[in-house]
Amino acid sequence: MKNEIRDIVIIGAGPSGSVAAGYLEKKGASIIVLEKQKFPRFSIGESLIPRCMDNFEEAGFIDVLKTQEFHKKHGARFIRDNEIAEFDFSKKFGDGWDWTWQVPRGDFDKVLTDNLNSRGVDIRFETEVTAVSYTDNFWTIKTRNYKGEEYEITSKFIIDSSGNGRVLAKHLDLEAPPKIEDHSSIFTHINETYRPEGIEGSQITFEVLNTKTWFWYIPFSNGNSSLGFVGPNSWFEKFSVNTPEAFEQMLLETNYYKDRFDKYPFNFEPVLYNNISSNVKYIHGNGFALTGNSAEFLDPVFSSGVAFATESGLLAAKLAFREINGEMIDWENEYSKYIKKGVEVFSTYVKEWYSGKLQDIFFHPYPNPQVKEQICAVLAGYVWNTKNPFVRNHSRILENLHKLINKEKIA
Repeated sequence: MKNEIRDIVIIGAGPSGSVAAGYLEKKGASIIVLEKQKFPRFSIGESLIPRCMDNFEEAGFIDVLKTQEFHKKHGARFIRDNEIAEFDFSKKFGDGWDWTWQVPRGDFDKVLTDNLNSRGVDIRFETEVTAVSYTDNFWTIKTRNYKGEEYEITSKFIIDSSGNGRVLAKHLDLEAPPKIEDHSSIFTHINETYRPEGIEGSQITFEVLNTKTWFWYIPFSNGNSSLGFVGPNSWFEKFSVNTPEAFEQMLLETNYYKDRFDKYPFNFEPVLYNNISSNVKYIHGNGFALTGNSAEFLDPVFSSGVAFATESGLLAAKLAFREINGEMIDWENEYSKYIKKGVEVFSTYVKEWYSGKLQDIFFHPYPNPQVKEQICAVLAGYVWNTKNPFVRNHSRILENLHKLINKEKIA
């Protein structure tokens, strides 16, 4: 069996793996990227948030991405019955990017990997990891490609950016109960031959159907739009087992968007994901780190998936590079605790979204401008900026703010 040697093996060529590879290529590291699928391929997670832009820039992608004319995203809109809450990323607390993109991920991810290829990065598409073992500070990774050819790679470190493939979580028995349970999602694309002018055809929008169920609308620059629902498993059980029929029935449940998409056929049969959240026992160990969805996925409500994927991918690459060059890395403090701090902030916001408290805050008729700017910074992904009280005291401050709103109602 053929054997190759690399310093670092990256599993997965999505945004997390690509950002890790981009950073390591700039450092001149000996790497290989293993990707099970052939690109372009469909992937959900199409709405980015501004924190991603810092990571794409550091990994060397921002210039090529700017040439692609992806749809710019300047904020987000939330709708509940006749109430509308809008967040403008240019009006957020603190520094950072004030815009990002809404992207068809198949095209977007291929731009990243094409750029990596042009930079000389070795990416093996349609290559599956079949086994891993760790002995004497080295990994042996067994693989099989689309031709059925098998080979081994020896490396000092693995960055697992395999997303929903969750390669190391499965091979090393790392799966753990998710923080958000019993939620499902269904989604598809349409080609909007007529798209309203202005915000109605350009802004990502979340329509609240009930406290725990919502609908998304994400328009792309290519004329397609992403439509999807997220809610408890019990809500999904009310509809047909036939996914196209179920999706049409769900569209009738919307208020703001009801009837708008009736004339459009689905670009593909709606895809249903059950129990969308995931978690692991730990996100690093001897010679490996888990990034993005291969570690933990909370919920799509605030589009945080790619932000955490790129944040963790970039940080894992930085620490792994230092480690293979002889530094002693405190992975628990420098990686695990850092990523968990951001996850904890978003976890609070997701939890309080589904409790209804955050929805009440969003839809308050007279929001405090300073408070809105601070919440907007969280929605933009700047969840490590502890100068922001809505980051530093995220749980307590949301609870206190909601109590204040309730007192106003009573008064």
